[in-house]
Amino acid sequence: MVWLQKLFTTKTETDNNTLSEHSGERDWVTVDPKMFGNCKIFFSTNQSIDVYELEELCDSVGWARRPLRKVRKALQHSYLVASIWEFRGARSYLIGFARATSDHAFNATIWDVVIHPRFQSKGLGKAFMRYMINKLRSNDISNVTLFADPQVVDFYRCLGFIPDPEGIKGMFWYPE
Repeated sequence: MVWLQKLFTTKTETDNNTLSEHSGERDWVTVDPKMFGNCKIFFSTNQSIDVYELEELCDSVGWARRPLRKVRKALQHSYLVASIWEFRGARSYLIGFARATSDHAFNATIWDVVIHPRFQSKGLGKAFMRYMINKLRSNDISNVTLFADPQVVDFYRCLGFIPDPEGIKGMFWYPE
Protein backbone atom coordinates (compact mmCIF):
# COMPACT_ATOMS: atom_id res chain seq x y z
CA MET A 1 0.00 0.00 0.00
CA VAL A 2 1.11 3.51 -0.78
CA TRP A 3 -0.10 6.52 1.18
CA LEU A 4 -1.17 9.41 -1.07
CA GLN A 5 -2.24 12.92 -0.21
CA LYS A 6 -3.90 15.87 -1.93
CA LEU A 7 -3.70 19.30 -0.32
CA PHE A 8 -5.91 22.25 -1.17
CA THR A 9 -5.10 25.89 -0.62
CA THR A 10 -8.37 27.36 -1.83
CA LYS A 11 -11.86 26.81 -0.45
CA THR A 12 -13.15 25.00 -3.54
CA GLU A 13 -11.71 23.34 -6.56
CA THR A 14 -13.82 23.62 -9.66
CA ASP A 15 -13.75 21.32 -12.62
CA ASN A 16 -14.75 22.80 -15.96
CA ASN A 17 -16.21 19.49 -17.07
CA THR A 18 -19.83 18.94 -16.13
CA LEU A 19 -19.97 15.59 -14.35
CA SER A 20 -23.67 15.34 -13.68
CA GLU A 21 -27.05 16.93 -13.40
CA HIS A 22 -28.19 17.25 -9.78
CA SER A 23 -31.66 15.89 -9.18
CA GLY A 24 -32.69 15.48 -5.55
CA GLU A 25 -30.73 12.66 -3.95
CA ARG A 26 -29.23 11.51 -7.23
CA ASP A 27 -26.55 13.18 -9.31
CA TRP A 28 -27.22 11.84 -12.80
CA VAL A 29 -24.04 11.35 -14.81
CA THR A 30 -23.88 12.20 -18.48
CA VAL A 31 -22.30 9.16 -20.15
CA ASP A 32 -21.19 8.37 -23.69
CA PRO A 33 -23.73 5.95 -25.21
CA LYS A 34 -20.94 4.42 -27.33
CA MET A 35 -19.18 3.30 -24.12
CA PHE A 36 -22.12 2.71 -21.82
CA GLY A 37 -24.98 1.81 -24.15
CA ASN A 38 -28.43 2.92 -23.01
CA CYS A 39 -27.77 2.61 -19.28
CA LYS A 40 -28.39 5.51 -16.92
CA ILE A 41 -25.89 6.13 -14.14
CA PHE A 42 -26.05 8.28 -11.03
CA PHE A 43 -23.84 9.13 -8.07
CA SER A 44 -25.34 9.40 -4.60
CA THR A 45 -24.41 10.14 -1.02
CA ASN A 46 -27.93 9.38 0.23
CA GLN A 47 -28.70 6.01 -1.33
CA SER A 48 -28.98 3.18 1.19
CA ILE A 49 -26.18 0.61 0.82
CA ASP A 50 -27.03 -3.06 1.19
CA VAL A 51 -23.92 -4.69 2.71
CA TYR A 52 -24.54 -7.92 0.78
CA GLU A 53 -24.64 -6.02 -2.52
CA LEU A 54 -21.51 -4.09 -1.48
CA GLU A 55 -19.65 -7.32 -0.75
CA GLU A 56 -20.73 -8.72 -4.16
CA LEU A 57 -19.25 -5.58 -5.75
CA CYS A 58 -16.02 -6.10 -3.78
CA ASP A 59 -15.98 -9.78 -4.85
CA SER A 60 -16.19 -8.66 -8.51
CA VAL A 61 -12.75 -7.01 -8.19
CA GLY A 62 -11.20 -9.83 -6.18
CA TRP A 63 -11.19 -8.26 -2.72
CA ALA A 64 -11.20 -10.55 0.30
CA ARG A 65 -14.49 -11.02 2.11
CA ARG A 66 -14.93 -8.97 5.28
CA PRO A 67 -17.23 -9.64 8.25
CA LEU A 68 -20.57 -7.99 7.41
CA ARG A 69 -21.01 -6.62 10.95
CA LYS A 70 -17.71 -4.76 10.56
CA VAL A 71 -18.68 -3.49 7.11
CA ARG A 72 -21.96 -2.16 8.56
CA LYS A 73 -20.08 -0.50 11.42
CA ALA A 74 -17.57 1.09 9.02
CA LEU A 75 -20.44 2.52 6.94
CA GLN A 76 -22.22 3.88 10.04
CA HIS A 77 -19.08 5.64 11.29
CA SER A 78 -17.92 7.07 7.97
CA TYR A 79 -17.99 10.81 7.36
CA LEU A 80 -19.02 10.36 3.72
CA VAL A 81 -20.41 7.32 1.92
CA ALA A 82 -20.77 7.66 -1.84
CA SER A 83 -21.99 5.20 -4.42
CA ILE A 84 -22.49 4.77 -8.15
CA TRP A 85 -25.66 3.17 -9.44
CA GLU A 86 -26.71 1.81 -12.79
CA PHE A 87 -30.42 2.38 -13.31
CA ARG A 88 -32.07 -0.33 -15.44
CA GLY A 89 -35.80 -0.81 -15.71
CA ALA A 90 -37.26 -0.09 -12.29
CA ARG A 91 -34.16 -1.12 -10.33
CA SER A 92 -30.81 0.39 -9.40
CA TYR A 93 -27.65 -1.73 -9.24
CA LEU A 94 -24.59 -0.81 -7.18
CA ILE A 95 -21.61 -0.49 -9.55
CA GLY A 96 -19.24 1.71 -7.53
CA PHE A 97 -18.50 2.73 -3.98
CA ALA A 98 -16.15 4.77 -1.79
CA ARG A 99 -16.23 6.17 1.71
CA ALA A 100 -14.26 8.70 3.74
CA THR A 101 -13.47 9.17 7.41
CA SER A 102 -12.67 12.61 8.76
CA ASP A 103 -11.90 14.81 11.75
CA HIS A 104 -14.74 17.06 10.42
CA ALA A 105 -12.41 20.06 10.15
CA PHE A 106 -9.13 19.60 8.31
CA ASN A 107 -8.53 16.02 7.19
CA ALA A 108 -10.31 13.18 5.43
CA THR A 109 -9.12 9.78 4.26
CA ILE A 110 -10.83 8.02 1.36
CA TRP A 111 -11.28 4.24 1.72
CA ASP A 112 -12.64 1.28 -0.21
CA VAL A 113 -12.80 2.79 -3.71
CA VAL A 114 -14.27 0.13 -5.97
CA ILE A 115 -15.77 0.20 -9.48
CA HIS A 116 -17.33 -2.89 -11.05
CA PRO A 117 -14.95 -4.27 -13.75
CA ARG A 118 -17.61 -3.81 -16.45
CA PHE A 119 -17.45 -0.04 -15.82
CA GLN A 120 -13.68 0.38 -15.39
CA SER A 121 -11.42 2.20 -17.90
CA LYS A 122 -14.29 4.38 -19.13
CA GLY A 123 -13.66 7.54 -17.07
CA LEU A 124 -16.30 6.75 -14.47
CA GLY A 125 -13.76 6.17 -11.67
CA LYS A 126 -12.11 9.56 -12.30
CA ALA A 127 -15.47 11.31 -12.35
CA PHE A 128 -16.43 9.52 -9.13
CA MET A 129 -13.21 10.51 -7.36
CA ARG A 130 -13.76 14.14 -8.42
CA TYR A 131 -17.28 13.82 -7.00
CA MET A 132 -15.85 12.53 -3.69
CA ILE A 133 -13.25 15.30 -3.54
CA ASN A 134 -15.84 17.97 -4.36
CA LYS A 135 -18.12 16.67 -1.59
CA LEU A 136 -15.25 16.80 0.91
CA ARG A 137 -14.14 20.24 -0.30
CA SER A 138 -17.70 21.57 0.04
CA ASN A 139 -17.31 20.82 3.76
CA ASP A 140 -14.02 22.78 3.85
CA ILE A 141 -11.79 19.70 4.18
CA SER A 142 -8.34 20.85 3.00
CA ASN A 143 -6.30 17.64 3.28
CA VAL A 144 -7.48 14.45 1.58
CA THR A 145 -5.49 11.24 1.85
CA LEU A 146 -5.95 7.67 0.72
CA PHE A 147 -4.12 4.36 0.62
CA ALA A 148 -3.57 2.78 -2.78
CA ASP A 149 -2.30 -0.55 -4.00
CA PRO A 150 0.80 -0.10 -6.20
CA GLN A 151 -1.08 -0.95 -9.42
CA VAL A 152 -3.48 2.02 -9.04
CA VAL A 153 -1.05 4.72 -7.84
CA ASP A 154 -0.85 6.26 -11.34
CA PHE A 155 -4.66 6.48 -11.47
CA TYR A 156 -4.64 8.63 -8.31
CA ARG A 157 -1.64 10.68 -9.46
CA CYS A 158 -3.69 11.76 -12.51
CA LEU A 159 -6.21 13.17 -10.04
CA GLY A 160 -3.57 15.24 -8.23
CA PHE A 161 -2.66 12.91 -5.37
CA ILE A 162 1.04 12.72 -4.55
CA PRO A 163 2.92 10.04 -2.61
CA ASP A 164 4.48 11.04 0.69
CA PRO A 165 4.44 14.85 0.24
CA GLU A 166 7.09 16.86 2.06
CA GLY A 167 8.69 13.67 3.35
CA ILE A 168 5.58 12.74 5.34
CA LYS A 169 5.53 8.98 5.86
CA GLY A 170 2.45 7.00 6.76
CA MET A 171 2.98 4.84 9.81
CA PHE A 172 1.19 1.58 10.51
CA TRP A 173 0.65 -0.51 13.61
CA TYR A 174 -0.58 -4.07 13.38
CA PRO A 175 -1.28 -6.47 16.25
CA GLU A 176 1.23 -9.29 16.53
